[in-house]
Amino acid sequence: METAEAPLGRREKRKLEIRARIEDAAYALFQRHGIEETSIEQICIEADVARRTFYGHYPNKHALLGGLGISKLYSQMGPMLQQLMANHPTTRSRLEAMIDYIESNFASMNEIDRQLIVIGPSVIAQDREKQAELGNTAMESFVGLIHAGREHGDVNTEFSPEILASVVVGTLNTLTTSWALDHSFPVFAKLEEARGVFERLICKDN
Repeated sequence: METAEAPLGRREKRKLEIRARIEDAAYALFQRHGIEETSIEQICIEADVARRTFYGHYPNKHALLGGLGISKLYSQMGPMLQQLMANHPTTRSRLEAMIDYIESNFASMNEIDRQLIVIGPSVIAQDREKQAELGNTAMESFVGLIHAGREHGDVNTEFSPEILASVVVGTLNTLTTSWALDHSFPVFAKLEEARGVFERLICKDN
C-alpha cells in the first residue's frame, strides 16, 4: 500500500509546484503590463509551461484571476496564524501581531491586487464545495488560535470559539472587500478599530 501511494504524492507535489509557477508568472506579468494586456501565451512563456499544461490547471484566464484573488484573500491566513502562535506567547499579542501583519500587507498592495480580490469570490460563486472549503479553512485557523488561548487561560469563555472566529473572519473579509471596491475606504483606521474590538471581545482583562 505504501508503495502505491508514493507516486501519487510526487505527482500531486509536482502539480502544486507547476500551479504555483503559473500563478507567480501571471502575477508578475499583471503587475508589469496589466491584467487585460497579459495573454495566456505570455503567461505560459513566463512560467515555462506548455499551453496544454496551463489548461490542465485553469480552463481560462478568468479562472486564473479567480485563483489569484482567492490566494490573496485566504492562502496566507493559516500559515500566518501558525507563525504568530509560535512566535507570540499570548492571545492578545497574537491578535496585535495579526493586525500588524495585515496592515503591512495592505500597505504593499496596489490596483492589480484590488482587481484580483474583487474577481476572486465571483469566480467561485457557483462552486459551493470550494466556498465551503475556503470558509472552513479560515474558520479552523482562528478557532485553533482561540482554543490555544483558552488553554493558556487568557481568552474570554462567554462566547464559543466558533462565534469568536466568525466575528474575526467576517470582519476581515468585509474590510478587505470594502478596500478593494472603494479607493477611499479608510482600511487602516478600520483595522485599528477592529484591533480594539477583537481584543475586548476575545481577550481577558490583564
